Amino acid sequence: MAQKKKDSFLRAGEQQNLLILKLQRLAWRLIAPLPDSLYIKIKYLSIKRKWPNIKNPKNFTEKIQYRKIHDRNPLYVKLADKIEVKNYIKQRVGADFAIPTLWAGTRLEDINWNDIPLPAVIKPNHTSGLGHFLHGNSDIEHLMRCDPVTDWLAIDHARYNREWAYSDIPRQAMIEPLLMRDGGVPWDYRCFVFHGKVVLVSVDVREDNHGYCANFSVDWSRLPFHDPHYFPPYKGDIPAPTALSTMVELAETVAGDLDFVRVDFYDTGDHLYIGELTLYPGGGFEAFEPKEFDRWLGNHWTIRSTPAG
Repeated sequence: MAQKKKDSFLRAGEQQNLLILKLQRLAWRLIAPLPDSLYIKIKYLSIKRKWPNIKNPKNFTEKIQYRKIHDRNPLYVKLADKIEVKNYIKQRVGADFAIPTLWAGTRLEDINWNDIPLPAVIKPNHTSGLGHFLHGNSDIEHLMRCDPVTDWLAIDHARYNREWAYSDIPRQAMIEPLLMRDGGVPWDYRCFVFHGKVVLVSVDVREDNHGYCANFSVDWSRLPFHDPHYFPPYKGDIPAPTALSTMVELAETVAGDLDFVRVDFYDTGDHLYIGELTLYPGGGFEAFEPKEFDRWLGNHWTIRSTPAG
């Protein structure tokens, strides 16, 4: 009986969270016509329950909002493009660390599937969280029937979180090899690089078809914070990857003189790949628990200039 009550409570909680998310999305659509600065501040308030200080930002998430509004480095457009960023990676650290592009275009009909080794993944180059794994011919047939490319290309990712760098990316679909490790998708290692130095390594763990997260300092000390809206914290021990020193060196080399960038790695066990460079993690709306780690991470990022007035 107690278990039934607990399950009912969990379902009620999940329903409440879903309702809150639906209301938030409705509110964001209603405020979509607002200029970037005001839109960002209201969205930040609705998610993080506080008004952001963007004029003089202190927290990491506030500094992400500052970057979106004020930092118009033209290099960001290339870095945000999942196809073009590979040329940047090749220039900085060599082609071996960039995931090959097997095809890019706007029409599935143009693909010669005989030239695409499987398994592979198809996804858009200008947004995140979308794509299809292609393990065999049945997956290709399903893809051709549903053909999501038109819908993908219609997405204006720059408007959703006002991440301006995405606005000038030529929108395409792209196919890459599907990276594997021990029969599954490799873990993500995300290096937060501030002023040329890795400060934080965030790990996405996949175990028994579930996702977990963990955060570490560069010397692989576990950091006691997580995002309660993301994967739950991994409760076990996570040994430092054997390629950690290489990962850190590559991340710092790729970051160059950028004041902040997140360099995302996949470790297949016998090879290390840079998946993408992330300029606006979570759109700058990520939660931190405990909240003081938002300030701790922000303290590593020195904003080079602030607007007058």
